[in-house]
Amino acid sequence: MSLYEFSVPAYQQILGGMLGVMDKTIAHANAKKWDHSVVCNDRLHPDMFSFARQVQSFTDHAAGSSLRLAGKEANLAPRDETTLEGLRERIAKSLALVNSVTAADVDARAASDVAFPMGPRQVIMKGKDYMMHFALPNFYFHAVTAYDLLRHRGVEIGKRDFLGAVPGFPKA
Repeated sequence: MSLYEFSVPAYQQILGGMLGVMDKTIAHANAKKWDHSVVCNDRLHPDMFSFARQVQSFTDHAAGSSLRLAGKEANLAPRDETTLEGLRERIAKSLALVNSVTAADVDARAASDVAFPMGPRQVIMKGKDYMMHFALPNFYFHAVTAYDLLRHRGVEIGKRDFLGAVPGFPKA
C-alpha cells in the first residue's frame, strides 16, 4: 500500500464521521439549550486541551499533513472557533483540503523532507515517518478525545458515528 492509501482515505472516513457527530452534537445541544461556548470549552481534565482545541488539532493534522505531503503550502485556518457550528465548518473545510490532494503527489514525497511547525519551532522529518509516526497518531488521538468529550457530556453518539462510512461494511 502507498502512503496515500494509508492516510488520506482514513482522514476522509473519520472526518466524514465527525461531520455526522457534530450534526448530532448541535441538535443535542440545541434541544438541551446548552450554551455552545461551554461545550467548546469542555475538557476531561484541567491540563488537557478543550473540545474546540481537540477539533482544531485533528483537523490541522489531517489537512496539514495531506497538504505538506502533496507538496502544497499548509496555510491552515486560525484556531478561533467558538461555536459548534464553527467547529463543524472547520471539519468540512479540512475534509475539502484532504480531498484536494492526489495519490501521486502524496506518494512522491514519502522519502522527502517535510517541514512542519511544532509550537515555536520547525521540525523536519521524512514524509513517510511524518505521516505514519506523527500526523496519523496525533489525528486519531485528538479525534477520539473530541468524541470522548461529547460522550462524557451525554451526546447520543456511538462508535459507528465516529467511524462514518466504512468501505465494504454493510450500512446500518
